Amino acid sequence: MWLDRIIENINYIGAIALFVIGLRIVVTHSNLIKRIMGINIMGTGVFLFFVAIGNVTGGVPPIVNPEVEDQLFINPIPSVLILTGIVVVVSITVYSLSLVVRIYENYKTIDQKELSKLISEENNEH
Repeated sequence: MWLDRIIENINYIGAIALFVIGLRIVVTHSNLIKRIMGINIMGTGVFLFFVAIGNVTGGVPPIVNPEVEDQLFINPIPSVLILTGIVVVVSITVYSLSLVVRIYENYKTIDQKELSKLISEENNEH
């Protein structure tokens, strides 16, 4: 019985697991690249959740076919939101990685703890 519930909700469980894994990476790692990867994993979990919400068992894409009556359509809004979200996440990732490159060029490190020390030392000197 409980195994059937798990199998029925595997998409939701997977989405939550991805989000929690990404959150753990963001919270526990001080490497900026790993944090960006964690944010991307969290975004993937959110995307999977939206896809799972938009799924309709037995549904077809929302293309009206006049020859067939009483069709069950899937909701197109989550799909559109996912496509928009993917574009936003890719843009933020590229921008974040370019900032990490600039940080490395200036400070020769991408570890946030070391960066905090270097920046506080710079502020104390001025």
